[in-house]
Amino acid sequence: MLTKLYQWTLAKAAHAHAERWLFAISFMESSFFPIPPHPLLGLMCLARPEKALRFGLICTIASVMGGLLGYGIGHFLYEAVGHQILATLGLAQKFPVAACYLRDYGAEIILIKGATPIPFKLITITAGFIGLSLFTFLWASILSRAFQFMLVGFLFWKFGRPIKAFIEKYLALLSAGFLVLIVGGFLAASMLTGGSGDKNDKCSHATLATTH
Repeated sequence: MLTKLYQWTLAKAAHAHAERWLFAISFMESSFFPIPPHPLLGLMCLARPEKALRFGLICTIASVMGGLLGYGIGHFLYEAVGHQILATLGLAQKFPVAACYLRDYGAEIILIKGATPIPFKLITITAGFIGLSLFTFLWASILSRAFQFMLVGFLFWKFGRPIKAFIEKYLALLSAGFLVLIVGGFLAASMLTGGSGDKNDKCSHATLATTH
């Protein structure tokens, strides 16, 4: 099933309305669709590197808008819809841990997500469920999504098709470096304010009962 969805997504790169499909997939992926827009974005940037920044911006805007839908699902419809979405995507067991971390760290978790493969839909639905500040959710989501999508768009726009091999080889390292900076800054702030590792331990063993 996932393989078919993946191939269907890639096929949209050659569609006459590829930008609309890119917007739609980016939007849906933030709340319920299992396939991320990155493969489609990469193919479109490869075909039209001069429009890569535009494609990255489309992904960013659509993903943040879809994130707001995910937030709404988590806040208003978690029992009716949100839980079923997470269960279908195999993310239900990760929900208590995500809820614990979002409660304790908020924006930092959303920003860190931008440099990791954590499904964004898990973050958006969970953020809505715990009632994370909508303002915090919005600005952190914009930065997180822009980091992922605009970086790819910029590299293709700046260097053209030859950058494809570089992105495939080193984008993970760049993301990891960004993650180290974020986590390092957070740990430093935690130490300065007297924080400890107890929260990490608590959240890593969180259960559904601790999310309420």
